[in-house]
Amino acid sequence: MGAADVVPGVSGGTIAFITGIYEQLITALSALSPAALRVLYQRGPAAFWRHVHGTFLCVLVSGIIFGVATLARLVNHLLAFYPLPLWGFFFGLIIASVVFVWRQAPVRGAPSWFALVLGAGAMLALVFMPTVQLQASLPVVFVSGMVAICAMILPGVSGSFILLMLGVYPEILGAVARFDVLVLLVFVAGCATGLLSFSRLLQWLLGHYHRLTLAVLTGLLIGSLAAVWPWRVMMRQFSTTGDPERVLVATEVLSPWLYAERVGEPQLLLVVCAAAVGLGLVFMLETSAARFQRA
Repeated sequence: MGAADVVPGVSGGTIAFITGIYEQLITALSALSPAALRVLYQRGPAAFWRHVHGTFLCVLVSGIIFGVATLARLVNHLLAFYPLPLWGFFFGLIIASVVFVWRQAPVRGAPSWFALVLGAGAMLALVFMPTVQLQASLPVVFVSGMVAICAMILPGVSGSFILLMLGVYPEILGAVARFDVLVLLVFVAGCATGLLSFSRLLQWLLGHYHRLTLAVLTGLLIGSLAAVWPWRVMMRQFSTTGDPERVLVATEVLSPWLYAERVGEPQLLLVVCAAAVGLGLVFMLETSAARFQRA
């Protein structure tokens, strides 16, 4: 999840869905509420730890932090020098994720199909919405953390992509690489604020409208394929206000052949192989998780 959250267009929530821990994650996050403090006061630390799924969260959070800390520079390097195979890998990953989610809750009936189309449409609108590049201040970093963390726990919606749209992704990634404590603390505070509020809403939706919620999540996954399509370019930058610090950037999706004409070598075979690796990895994880649950 940590490695996925570093990449704009890929969701850590997708990885949680693939590995079968998604609903447990939402339940654990929603347990972090004032009621948990009452459990601590009335029943003691052991009951509190069980109430908030403490062991599960500690292992998961430590894994995410380790993934971000160790892979941020690697992912940044791959994005700079080997972007096409990297996007191909995540494209295959998400295709397999759609199949996996569909197996869990097949879309049936008009309401579910409408929810799927709604989710896919919302994601596509998000992908092709022009991004705004602004100088990131600490308040902007805090609000960005609140918004991005909501995306990070939704399958198909990338928190890094949201940060990219808000214009603070380079600042956050740079803060991780150089360990800028102030920026990281402000960002984490924003993430914690958004996480505690949004996870409870998501748990309620899963509890009351499980099939419709999964249909929306499946649509988000399908729409997110456009966000990780390997052969895409940033369209010509333009400003609508004349402010040199306010620049809009829009994404243009190309075919491999048009990419070859306009940009350069599409590395088609390498991208297909990388996508196949991502596809196979998901099914390997799914098989391993099923065997673990049976054991």
